[in-house]
Amino acid sequence: MDPTGFAMMIALFLASAIRISIPLLIGTLGETLTERSGHLNLGVEGMMLLGASTGFFVAVRTQNVLLAMLAAMGGAGAGALLYALMTVTFRANQVVTGLALTIFGAGVANTLGKSVTNQSTPRNIQDLFALQPLHPDLSGVQGIPVVGPVLQFIDTAFLQHNLYVYGALVGSALLAFYLYRTHSGLHLRAVGENPAAADASGIRVVAMRYGAIVGGGMLCGLAGLYMPLVHITTWVENITGGRGWIVVALVIFVRWDPLKAILGAFLFGALEIVGFRLQAIPALSGSIFFSQYVIDMYPYAMTILVLILANVRRKKGWQGPGALGVPYFREER
Repeated sequence: MDPTGFAMMIALFLASAIRISIPLLIGTLGETLTERSGHLNLGVEGMMLLGASTGFFVAVRTQNVLLAMLAAMGGAGAGALLYALMTVTFRANQVVTGLALTIFGAGVANTLGKSVTNQSTPRNIQDLFALQPLHPDLSGVQGIPVVGPVLQFIDTAFLQHNLYVYGALVGSALLAFYLYRTHSGLHLRAVGENPAAADASGIRVVAMRYGAIVGGGMLCGLAGLYMPLVHITTWVENITGGRGWIVVALVIFVRWDPLKAILGAFLFGALEIVGFRLQAIPALSGSIFFSQYVIDMYPYAMTILVLILANVRRKKGWQGPGALGVPYFREER
């Protein structure tokens, strides 16, 4: 293979990895927001499914992408609100409540999804996400040695994406700005580290936690909506395919940092693409280690490895929000 062809193959691989990483990135942002408040919500998978089903249902019925996104945020946000009510107000066990939310969300989502099975994303929405706002016209420079191929590589890998992709990247920057450059973000981090001290300083702990949990749930809803609306363009039962569990591990892997989440999500997206590519190689397709079922395990095996490495690394640095997973009762401070 000539160098130009090899470079284009790498560019296409990078572009595919970026696209498949978007639900992981948005979901990681949502769970990061939640965990920064001191709450561990393991219901990410359920919230992503709720967002995917409600958003796609509204998209098919109304053919309006804005209403679809609002519905996805509303459906997942309702699940997050239920979780917040149980864990913040009634101080229920956060792990058990999160697992229950996953089971509940999957049941509701798959039931609602049956009504739009065999339906495709409306054409006007497909056309909207087919737009590539940063894709330049390179016809005048393609023949220039070195410069032309380099620009073509950059364009193919990073500039031929839709608004959903760029919106996720902008969202990462905005969440980082909120957490590290605003008073409200500082208050949220204080609540996650030491809610009693934050309460004593006048911060409304309950309100901050409700806002972070519901806001994080809404982001998880947008993450789930990406799968049927943009990536697959139809509804499939359990369409998120366990990505919510990968998100939970990713939050730890990126150390609750929205900007590092971009690279973390890309890594796991690349692993998924590598699995597809290996499966297409005839010499490997006959091996049990490269069968479809084993390849589907790769991201989750990597998730386990990431958790092990993160646990080792955490002993040498910040171990996450100090009050993560610990219910707060004001009268006990």
